[in-house]
Amino acid sequence: MKPAVPTRGENLPGGAGGGFQGDLRRVFPGGNGESLAMAGLPARLNVKSDNLKNGLARLALTIVKLLHELLERQGIRRMEAGSLTPEEIERLGLTLMQQAQEIDRLRQEFGLAEEDLNIDLGPLGRLL
Repeated sequence: MKPAVPTRGENLPGGAGGGFQGDLRRVFPGGNGESLAMAGLPARLNVKSDNLKNGLARLALTIVKLLHELLERQGIRRMEAGSLTPEEIERLGLTLMQQAQEIDRLRQEFGLAEEDLNIDLGPLGRLL
């Protein structure tokens, strides 16, 4: 019985020959002897701690800002529907204002611009 995964020297199903390694060279950049730079990929990843810290902070703050805006919209819907008491409206407004100030403080602390939190989702447009 033949193994389900091709072994060294075997052709992949429907392949044009060249064996398993030959097929891998065609699929993976740099697999056919070209350098990673020629394939348009960096030779090494830039993993400096400052870049990672800011990248993680950017992602976390983007998610927090998105959740804040969703809460804000839900609060407006509930106010317009009349399902909140005046005290709840006051408390909601104060809480949302304090959240916005804290998000802004953290954004400035990490040296991020407001636009940095608005991730481009390609064909879907901007996140915020």
